Amino acid sequence: MLVSVIMPTYNCGKFILQSLDSVIAQTVTDWEVQIVDDCSTDNTAEVLKPYLEKYPNIHYYVLPQNGGPAVARTEAMKRATGKYIAFLDSDDLWMPDKLEKQIAYYQAVLARTGAKFSATGYGWMDEEGNDLHTVFIPPKKTDYKKMIRLSNPIGNLSVMYDQEALGKFEVPPIKKRNDFALWLKILKKTDYCYGMEEVLGTYRMGRAGSVSSNKLKQAKYHWQLYHEIE
Repeated sequence: MLVSVIMPTYNCGKFILQSLDSVIAQTVTDWEVQIVDDCSTDNTAEVLKPYLEKYPNIHYYVLPQNGGPAVARTEAMKRATGKYIAFLDSDDLWMPDKLEKQIAYYQAVLARTGAKFSATGYGWMDEEGNDLHTVFIPPKKTDYKKMIRLSNPIGNLSVMYDQEALGKFEVPPIKKRNDFALWLKILKKTDYCYGMEEVLGTYRMGRAGSVSSNKLKQAKYHWQLYHEIE
């Protein structure tokens, strides 16, 4: 398996098929999706049924109890078999050539540096999928200290790392900023995250009631990350 796509989900029945369609549309076809459901109470399991029947490389596992996104992401990574690990939340989208271009970037550019960790540019949309005309481009080169100083300058949906070289990771168990905490762990095993300027994905702004929709909670988790984990 070339790429394992890590997809934690919770009550994303409205959006998850759009996210899966953006994986199915990839020009690279050697992939698997590891969906781990954090005990959704909506129709996620029901809407996934036809996709699970049609695509044997889409895997679905429901956690025995609700544990938060970090627990779901860690479980998905445990199940991943690909050389590369890529991340896509169940309401975000990829461009069709996202995997192809990022793998080519590893092979043509990063191979000379021995790099194992990269991110791409991405845009923003609102909850209903309308373009917000906002684009984020990661730094060309980010080490551990720069990652902290810039307070996570890379987007979860844009990240890919070489699992064959770096192995698996356990995501620090905080509800928010856990992706940032994971990048810091990866940067303790490899020197840099290399950034691509191309916009290869779209991030859906925090849905009402989601963890990311509450700015005060975000500040709490940021404090927890710096003072308890790092």
